[in-house]
Amino acid sequence: MKQLITILLVISSVTAKAQKIDSIYFNLYTDSLKKGVHNYINVDGKTPTGSFLPLMADEIIFTTTAGKWDGNSLIIDRDSKIDSVIITASLKEQPSIKETVTVYIKKIEVDPVLKTEKELIEGWQKKRRQKD
Repeated sequence: MKQLITILLVISSVTAKAQKIDSIYFNLYTDSLKKGVHNYINVDGKTPTGSFLPLMADEIIFTTTAGKWDGNSLIIDRDSKIDSVIITASLKEQPSIKETVTVYIKKIEVDPVLKTEKELIEGWQKKRRQKD
């Protein structure tokens, strides 16, 4: 009985991993990429049953017109002068299944000026005095 359960578990795990992907789609979290950071590129695979599965770099071949890849993350050099990149994702098992997208590079980098601990405490104290 234990052997039968073990065999069924092995077969079901192989079947789950071998789900056929019939198309892939980008599911981007943003409309623009930032320079100098890891920009996660999310790709989902659609199965014949209509369900979607997230795909990782070991299942996808990523190419792009600029930047370098670290897994599913695209890193654009801080000094780059480009305004967009074209990203292509192809399924490793079947490279004819692919999708391409153009993603723009964020032009204005806004680095917020954060208050120091001292400035925060002084502001809170000032508000407290105004209430009294």
